[in-house]
Amino acid sequence: MSLVDKILNRRSVRRYKPDKIPTDVLNSILEAGRQAPSAVNKQPWHFIVVADSGLKQKLSQGRWNKFISESAFTVVGCGDPTASPKWHIIDVSIALQNMVLAAWAQGIGSCWIGDFVEDEVKKLLGIPERLSVIALVSFGYPAELPTPHGKKPLNEIVHYDRF
Repeated sequence: MSLVDKILNRRSVRRYKPDKIPTDVLNSILEAGRQAPSAVNKQPWHFIVVADSGLKQKLSQGRWNKFISESAFTVVGCGDPTASPKWHIIDVSIALQNMVLAAWAQGIGSCWIGDFVEDEVKKLLGIPERLSVIALVSFGYPAELPTPHGKKPLNEIVHYDRF
């Protein structure tokens, strides 16, 4: 399957098998994030890999993120606004998306999570005050593949030369 096909067939996975992810596969996912482009190559990111079941359980206390506890691991993506005040959020987001795609290419599902209380996550994981928690992404082997949801057609969202 081509890279474009993989991207077009990726789904957000919210049910995971209990299988562990091999260290070399985990490292390849993290390396995909590390290699992401960033504004002026500032690389204003830090990633916390949460694999401890107790910590995953505590992270899964929101309304829409219960599945974190079932994940093999969850990456907490943090940005440093002192390193890149204007672009740290976008740069961390690009790095996390690289991880999502690298995982999917290796048969590992993921789900981008915005349901968290930043101060609680910082306290739980000892994240320095200067950093911003941008997003959490859960990873694991899919227990099921969700049905695709309809996407808007290109002619509704793409404009050429002018809006």
